[in-house]
Amino acid sequence: MTRSFTSYPITDFNRIKQQMLNWADQFNICCFLDNHNYNISPHTYECILAVGADHLLEASAADAFQQLKNFSDQHTDWLFGHFGYDLKNEIEKLHSKNPDRIKFNDLLFFVPSVVIRLEKDKIAIGSHSMNSDSIFRNIQEIPIASRRESLSRSIQIQSKFTKQEYLDTIEKLKEHIHRGDCYEINFCQEFFAENVSIDPLTVYSHLVNLSPNPFSGYYKWNDRYLLCASPERYLKKTGRQLLSQPIKGTSERDEDVKADELNRTALSESVKERTENVMIVDLVRNDLSRVCKEGSVGVSELFGIYAFPQVYQMISTITGEMDESIHWVDAVRNTFPMGSMTGAPKKRVMQLIDEYERTRRGIFSGALGYITPEKDFDFNVVIRSIMYNRPAQYLSFQAGSAITYYSNPQVEYDECLLKVEAIKKVLTRSEGQHA
Repeated sequence: MTRSFTSYPITDFNRIKQQMLNWADQFNICCFLDNHNYNISPHTYECILAVGADHLLEASAADAFQQLKNFSDQHTDWLFGHFGYDLKNEIEKLHSKNPDRIKFNDLLFFVPSVVIRLEKDKIAIGSHSMNSDSIFRNIQEIPIASRRESLSRSIQIQSKFTKQEYLDTIEKLKEHIHRGDCYEINFCQEFFAENVSIDPLTVYSHLVNLSPNPFSGYYKWNDRYLLCASPERYLKKTGRQLLSQPIKGTSERDEDVKADELNRTALSESVKERTENVMIVDLVRNDLSRVCKEGSVGVSELFGIYAFPQVYQMISTITGEMDESIHWVDAVRNTFPMGSMTGAPKKRVMQLIDEYERTRRGIFSGALGYITPEKDFDFNVVIRSIMYNRPAQYLSFQAGSAITYYSNPQVEYDECLLKVEAIKKVLTRSEGQHA
């Protein structure tokens, strides 16, 4: 059954967006994706929201991709959900020994009860079983009253590594590079807090107000939450075209205009950052060549510098024409996990990641997004994100950087702290502040 959309004019985009989020939070499952007015091409939707599950698939690494193929073929409709990093165990026959206290499943996709697309001047609502007029009225009636954040400055953010342990680990990884085991590895550390009670929607609102990024998302599955402020696209399919935009290369922003421009120029001209970036570009080209027509894979932008609230990022764009015989699920399977979050060669560095990291990545460095009824899709890279397990009162966020032959451990440590700066600011807001 085809899902039809009914459009309604709006006059206050920001108000409706917040009302949509507040309305969605009453459901046990919701996925809200927000572009935050960025013009990173190609642009599809400014905001899109899915709530409720008419049909749902949860799967663990074993035959998860085959289950998703069957689920997708069965439902010619919108699908929303995530790929967890540990699907690597199915793809490369690996394992994960580290603990996971957030506990999202390796793969989850659902056919929403309601899909809502929001643009600057209109909202479009599509549902098989609910009346669009009633949904729009209900959203408009949701108050914008502040939601108190049950979080205080006393929150104790801890790390799985002391600074010295982190520096020592980077030296060990560089030894692997020296021996030829790999030539780039994305190494991450977890920051966490225990016995924490938060209002996830309020924290998400604070996070994206401070750090609005083009692949942000609020994702809720029962009592598990992903509060995502990602700047990175993993993979997009439009017709037969596949497009990936890996990020490798980071420099901080500065309030002083001249200093800020110097930081931008330094990133653009950095031999180290360009080396890291081109390594991942080559890896992505190789991944795409497994599912694309011969000779169709190319780099449309190399070493692009993009400005975000806290950082400059170096982004490259790789495209290819997907072979007609390839199922869309196999386009993901053959390129996942994304090279920007692993390194190269991919299988070996994933083994090293599991050996030297101390937390199972789970949904972190996985992908969140949607598939259209036409089987087009768009997925982000889950970074710059807070994960929260409400029953366990456990909050987690991770950050990493690309380790190469030229890496300076102190610089890599500082880069991790830069990437989590916005999250730490959000989590140390005082009790009594409001969204």
